Amino acid sequence: MRAVLCKEWGGPEKLAVEDVPSPAIKDGSVRLAVQAAGINFADLLLISGQYQEKPAFPFTPGMECSGTVTEVGAGVSSLRVGDRVMALTGTGAYAEEVVVDAGRVYKIPDSIDFVSAAGFPVTYGTSHGAFDWRAHLQPGEWLLVFGAAGGVGLTAVEIGKAMGAHVIACANGPEKLAIAKEHGADHLIDYSREDIRERVKAITGGHNADVIYDPVGGDAFDAGLRCIAWCGRIIIIGFTSGRIPQIPANIVLVKNIDVIGFYWGSHQPRKPELLRDSYSKLLRWFEDGKLKPHVSQHFDLKDVAQAMELLRQRKSTGKVVLTTGKH
Repeated sequence: MRAVLCKEWGGPEKLAVEDVPSPAIKDGSVRLAVQAAGINFADLLLISGQYQEKPAFPFTPGMECSGTVTEVGAGVSSLRVGDRVMALTGTGAYAEEVVVDAGRVYKIPDSIDFVSAAGFPVTYGTSHGAFDWRAHLQPGEWLLVFGAAGGVGLTAVEIGKAMGAHVIACANGPEKLAIAKEHGADHLIDYSREDIRERVKAITGGHNADVIYDPVGGDAFDAGLRCIAWCGRIIIIGFTSGRIPQIPANIVLVKNIDVIGFYWGSHQPRKPELLRDSYSKLLRWFEDGKLKPHVSQHFDLKDVAQAMELLRQRKSTGKVVLTTGKH
């Protein structure tokens, strides 16, 4: 089978696509014929050696995929050969086949295509978990989303809207903001030319943002501290800007705010039932038309370097997906 291999730390240009043996099935696991695999910013960190986990070389990156169950290991009763599924692989998704623990595999409805499903688990899971489990977002609250046209940001716009919040989308440039508006944003801020603090104050009538969703860090986080409401919550998702901000404790104290770290991936091994319940709700919202996954580009497996480079340069919107050509 074809698989992407990371043999040394570095950028996407260091990756190789080679023929390798199919992985062996294990008890409690299933084999998937991978149709498509989602690319995440975390994959860039993983192949460069900057992620929380560092697999042994050589390894195949890829944290999520969609496909069809082709083999079921001993002890698995929840899945059958032929099931259409999405999966959280951790690593290994950038390949034509992958073996995954059955507890990390989720059936998908016929109404969602494989390309959309491939980019569904991580980004939608992250945003829903952030709002539901950690920030406890309430209907009618003001939600400010940074990086609102990106992979997780766009899902935060959709899910925030589905949960009844007033959504303020913040992104760089009119094209990205137009995508955020198409996916439900009520108000738009272009942080390439507008002052975030002043715009949030004007939009909310001086109330400011009750919840801020921040996958960007850097200057965006600093601006968020200046426009968070009293007793508001800032959810730290990541640092795509490249700068990890420092948090002045006096502002946290004076404004009575919560600064919430959210590493969504750590919940799967600890509380898998949370993810299963979350996906059940998210896929219902998809079937109800409340969620509309946006895949801006998809590439064949052999073009993985080009695909990942789009993310590194922040030239994509929504998700970028790899496909295997398998049917």
